[in-house]
Amino acid sequence: MNPEPSLLRRVVFASALYDLVVTVPFATPWTAEAVLSNLQALHHALGAGGEPLPAFTFTHLFFVALFGTIVTLWSVVRLVQPTAFNGAIDTAGRALFSTWMAWALTQGATRVVVGFLVLELAWMFAQGGAILGSRRWRGGIPATAR
Repeated sequence: MNPEPSLLRRVVFASALYDLVVTVPFATPWTAEAVLSNLQALHHALGAGGEPLPAFTFTHLFFVALFGTIVTLWSVVRLVQPTAFNGAIDTAGRALFSTWMAWALTQGATRVVVGFLVLELAWMFAQGGAILGSRRWRGGIPATAR
């Protein structure tokens, strides 16, 4: 299977667009506070199990906004340059994010995290599959991803 390079670019672009939509609300302390409050309400409304989100202090919101800003900027990089290289780095990041989400769930985090985990894994496999499928093999050695 060797998808067109344009398919790979579209998958990397789509995953970046998803990340942008999900992370922009976390990119400022004020919007992050609102999102976290809504996630807390969702936890209670669903009776989701696990530990509900705590009240976030200014220090918590600083770190949430810091990471929200970085992921937002990384999303913009992939929107502008949806390359196999950027997609491969992002796929590795999704594997790590998924690992931390799974760890949090085993430690008793709110089950609302499962929704984020499912989407993270879906994008990891979609993007990783497109990247692996687009690689060309020369003499049994994979060509460099571009």
